[in-house]
Parts: sequence; C-alpha cells; structure tokens
Amino acid sequence: MSDGHRGNPSTAARAVALTARFEALPGARGAGAGASGPVALVRAPGRVNLIGEHTDYNEGLVLPAAIDREVWIAFAPWDRPEVELTSAVFGDTRSFSFKGLSPETRGTKSWIDYVAATAWSMRDAGLPVRGFRGVIDSTVPIGSGLSSSAALEMASSWALAVPGAPRPDAGAMAAIAQRGENRYVGVNCGIMDQFASAAGRAGHALLIDCRINQFKTAPMPAGLSLVVCETGSSRKLEASAYNTRRSECELGVKLIAEREPGVKALRDIDEAMLERNRDRLPEVVARRCEHVVREDARVMATVAALADGDLEALGQLFAASHASLRDLYEVSSAELDAMVDIAVAVPGVVASRMTGAGFGGCTVSLVKHGAEEALRDAVLAQYQKRTGLEPRVYIVAAVDGAGGVKQGA
Repeated sequence: MSDGHRGNPSTAARAVALTARFEALPGARGAGAGASGPVALVRAPGRVNLIGEHTDYNEGLVLPAAIDREVWIAFAPWDRPEVELTSAVFGDTRSFSFKGLSPETRGTKSWIDYVAATAWSMRDAGLPVRGFRGVIDSTVPIGSGLSSSAALEMASSWALAVPGAPRPDAGAMAAIAQRGENRYVGVNCGIMDQFASAAGRAGHALLIDCRINQFKTAPMPAGLSLVVCETGSSRKLEASAYNTRRSECELGVKLIAEREPGVKALRDIDEAMLERNRDRLPEVVARRCEHVVREDARVMATVAALADGDLEALGQLFAASHASLRDLYEVSSAELDAMVDIAVAVPGVVASRMTGAGFGGCTVSLVKHGAEEALRDAVLAQYQKRTGLEPRVYIVAAVDGAGGVKQGA
C-alpha cells in the first residue's frame, strides 16, 4: 500500500475535521456536558531515527527527526478532575480520573494509559494539570516503530497543561513523559522518542545528547528525501526483549565499572576499554555493549557526513548500523532484513537501515529526489512475495515538534 493507510491531510483540513468530530460527540455541549470554552487543538509528531539505536537509555547519542505523521487532540477543558477521550482510530471512548492516579492503580492496559501516565508524571513533577474531554486522531502507524506512544504522550502534555502555568523546556518535558512511560506503563524506554516529538525542527534532524538532555540541529541535505517502509510485522515492546536488552547493558556497565573508575553508563566506554574488559563480560553482554559503543561513534560520523553531503559514507554508516543491530544486538528480523535488501538495490537509494527498537516495525532510507517512486515500486513488487506481509511506504518530511494549533492555521 502506498503512502500510508490514513493519508496525511493538511493542518487546516485536520483541524476542521477533528473539531467537527468533537462537536458531534453526544452531549459535547449543553447542560451537564461540563465542557466550556472554544475547542482547542494540539498536535505532536511521531519520529524516525536516522541512526543511534538503543543508545538513548545508555546515555548516548541519537539522531532522530520529527515527521509529518502526527497525533492530534481536539478538546475542551471541563471542571471535572478527569480526562475522557474518544479515539477516531480505535472507535472507542476511554477515561481516567486524577483521583488516586498512580502506577499502582493502573488498570486499563489500553491506549489511554499513555495519557494517564503523562498526567501522573506531570503531577508528580509538580506541574498543574486540567481535566478535559476530547477526540484523538493519528496518522502515526501503531506498532511500527515511529513512536505513536511518544506522540500521544507529548500531545497529551499540551492538552493537560494549565494555560499560563510555567512549562518546562522540551528536554525537561520529554523527561517527564518518559518517566510516565517507564513507571506507569512499564516500558523501560529511553528519552529519544519523547524528545524528538517535543523538540523537532522542520527540515532538520536532532543530534540529542541523552546524558544531558540537550540537542543541536542537523540540517537534512538538499536533494535527499526520507522514506519509511513499514514491514507489517508489528512491534510490541512489553512482550519483547526490549527490557532484557536494557538489563544486559546495565550488567555490562556494572562489570566494567568494577575495574574502570568513573564508568556510569556505556556512554563512558570506548572500544579500547571494552576490549580490555571483554573477559569480564558474558559473551551476549559483550555483544550488546559492542553495538552501543560503536553506534555512538556512528551517530557523530553520520552528522559529519550529512553536513558534508558524503552520500557514500552515509550508505556505509547505515549498513554498519543495521548489521550491528542484526548480529550484535539481535533486534532485527527477517522482514526488516528483506526490506533493507530491497531498498539498497534500488538506484538512487543512498542508505537504508532498520529504525526503532526492532523486533519488527520500519526501515528508514535516505533517497535522492526523483527516486522515491522507484523505491516504492520495488517494495510493493518484491516485499510481499518474500515475506507474505503487506508493506506500507511513507515519504515523510521533518517537521516542528509538539504544540498547540491555532484554528484556521
């Protein structure tokens, strides 16, 4: 299927459509509705990570871009200490109360948990929150590795925020949302997804230092497009080995730190230090650490290659990252490998690799302008024959991060 199953309407069209959905809710207005004031709109983008996989929770470097696949919420505040949201994607309505809200009281195990997690974490950080009723829609493919959950969290953070109250900067707000996902939802994610959604810049990737939660912008080269190919093999982090990988990295740090003073995270370890301590590590732990240590170096090399327009280097760096994720970190899959194989054989595809946590999901490719359709055609012609799964191809653009949307924008 080409360019996504829900399309990506303009900002103005999405605002009009979602506002109309809210107004059509039973009892949206009138006596007993509780909602007051005009309908407000917020949005938050998903993200695609160019390179730097499984480095964020190791206090390392990542290079994502916020993309024009987004979560939108149309809502009106009300005087109740609760949130009620109707999903245009799932066709259901979910709610939660602020009263007694904590990780221990989580009960729904549904998409609303990400909103509740953000509310809990904001309150725990001392930020005021407000109740609201709204409608949510999304063009971020779910379970694909494009951070639909982080986009939901960051959009929710804007809807929950009390107007006029101080708001933390993008990095701090991302950390609050990340803590909610870690503690409330139970996924031990790093900060990259929330940070990219919060701080995205149109036309740029973000070089994020996950140790200090700061970023620099990295302009995307003229003449290159971002193309995301969805494998159709969904990624379920809670049911996957994601948390196991994080524990393996933590064990590596613990064992190396016993000999090397000052080591707090894999960010502190270079290849020479890893090799002289390899005998202390179980073999599987050594492989995980090797991937992260080398991946941090690949991130910086990719930033330089983008700045220089060095397309050959970009191809080599993406290929090395994918091979490392496949062989050392063991989070690729037959479907991801097939998608990369198809892409790199297409003239005009500069670089391709799996993106996201792995265990299914998507690939990201850097493609010369004019070659996007050739890549799409190759994927649609070959991928299903090789895997039995239906692919989706998204030509995406780097966009600004989360925030409010003015009516008529």
